[in-house]
Amino acid sequence: MKYVSIFTLVALFALTSCTGVGVQQGKKGQVGAVGGAAAGAIIGQAIGHDTQSTLIGTAIGTMIGYIVGNEMDKYDRQELNHVYERGVSNRPSSWVNPDTGNQYSVTPQPAYTDPASHRVCRKAKIDAVIDGQQKHTYSTACRDAYGHWQLQPSKQ
Repeated sequence: MKYVSIFTLVALFALTSCTGVGVQQGKKGQVGAVGGAAAGAIIGQAIGHDTQSTLIGTAIGTMIGYIVGNEMDKYDRQELNHVYERGVSNRPSSWVNPDTGNQYSVTPQPAYTDPASHRVCRKAKIDAVIDGQQKHTYSTACRDAYGHWQLQPSKQ
C-alpha cells in the first residue's frame, strides 16, 4: 500500500509539472522530464534508501514526465494537422485544448504545389490565446513522402 501511495504522488507531480503554465509551446516535454526526474529521485530514495534506487527512480520519472509533457502538445498538433487535411480554404477552424485551455483559430489557404520540392503545401493563419496572451502567426505545411503534413521552417 505504501508503494501505491508513492506511485500516485509521482504521477500527480509529473502531471502537474507538465501543465505548461508559463512554458513555451514545444518545451512541455522537457519541463515534464525535469519534474518527473525530481519526483522519481525522491520516491526512489524513499523506497530503497540507497543511491541505486534514487537513480532508478530518476530514470523512470524522467521518462514518464517527458511522455506526459509531450502528450499535452500532441493534441494541438493533431488538431492543426486535421485543419491542413480537411479544413475548408479561407474558413477558420477553432478549438480549445482541454488540458491547457489554450484557444486556437486556424484559417487554411488553398493547397498548392511547391515549385522547389514538387510537394503539395498549404499555408495557414493561426490566431491563438496562450496563457491569456493573444498570438498571431502564419505557418506552412507540406506533405511528406508518406502523405503526412510536416510544418516547414519560416521563410522570412
